[in-house]
Amino acid sequence: MPQDRQPLTRIPRTGLPEHAVVVGDPGRAADVAALLDGAEEVSYHREYRVFAGSWKGLPVAVASHGIGGPGAILLFQEMADAGVGTFVRLGTAGAMRPGIGDGELVIAQAAVRDDGVTGQLLPPEYPAVAAPEAVLALERAAREAGAVSHRGIVWTRAAFQPGLIPLTAYEGAGLAAIEMELSALLVTASLRGLVAGGVLVIDGVNADELADERATGAYDPHREVVTSGVERGAVVSLEALRLLAERAGGC
Repeated sequence: MPQDRQPLTRIPRTGLPEHAVVVGDPGRAADVAALLDGAEEVSYHREYRVFAGSWKGLPVAVASHGIGGPGAILLFQEMADAGVGTFVRLGTAGAMRPGIGDGELVIAQAAVRDDGVTGQLLPPEYPAVAAPEAVLALERAAREAGAVSHRGIVWTRAAFQPGLIPLTAYEGAGLAAIEMELSALLVTASLRGLVAGGVLVIDGVNADELADERATGAYDPHREVVTSGVERGAVVSLEALRLLAERAGGC
């Protein structure tokens, strides 16, 4: 095994840009990277596809982490080892609160740690919280992009398909969305002193259709309203990174 590569993701051991957008789908990573200047593929191993380029002069990495917290946290940890200090997760999610429409953005303040991995790393009382400056940067970027956004707590849940246990644990708690990886990122960032936030594009209601009365049938994340939302979310994510770098004096 070449010694200049991380053992699990095969990304370089050092030298990644300090700022990164992370997404689930390797294809989405390529789409986001296409917005960068001078983007080049750095590595592609398993679900971990990594690009580097620049956004308005800011060096940026874009990487895919696959589905689910246990695999995703491996990427977050190895990217941090390779030099990334600021992360924005761009993902899709189901709405959990009335008034949040398909294609709209949810900017996470914090996440419920039901991710299937962080509970094996530290006690459940430890919170998964976004960096306040990341929340504010994402809100500003969304506003300047004309994207409808909502702020709230999201539920990171390891299981995607509904089972015999109904999704009622947090009914009435005002959660904004449900997804699968964000709390793993937020916990990693807090433990390592990094900056992290998340912006999620709504692609439908949650599996048990508890959030509101808009559900009409089968889950379909491939509609144009979702595709357009992801495109807006990509710009918002990149611009938020630029704002964070500007705030820190690095751009």
